[in-house]
Amino acid sequence: MDGKGCWRDNMFVERLCKSIQYEEVYLRTNDSVAQAKASLGQYLAFYNTRRPHPSLERKTPDQVYFNPLPMPKAA
Repeated sequence: MDGKGCWRDNMFVERLCKSIQYEEVYLRTNDSVAQAKASLGQYLAFYNTRRPHPSLERKTPDQVYFNPLPMPKAA
């Protein structure tokens, strides 16, 4: 790092990039840039809506982001 931030700042983006590389880019042969863009768009939709994530307790990012948090119980 360049000293401006912490390693944790890029952790989520790096994890996403690794998933994209190993689960989409390395498995496909695209004939054009347009086809690659469409393929990545489909993968990102899958990643956010249908792919369970171990770090999110086997939920999808959409389930975690769009479902409201439970209200704390009053003491």
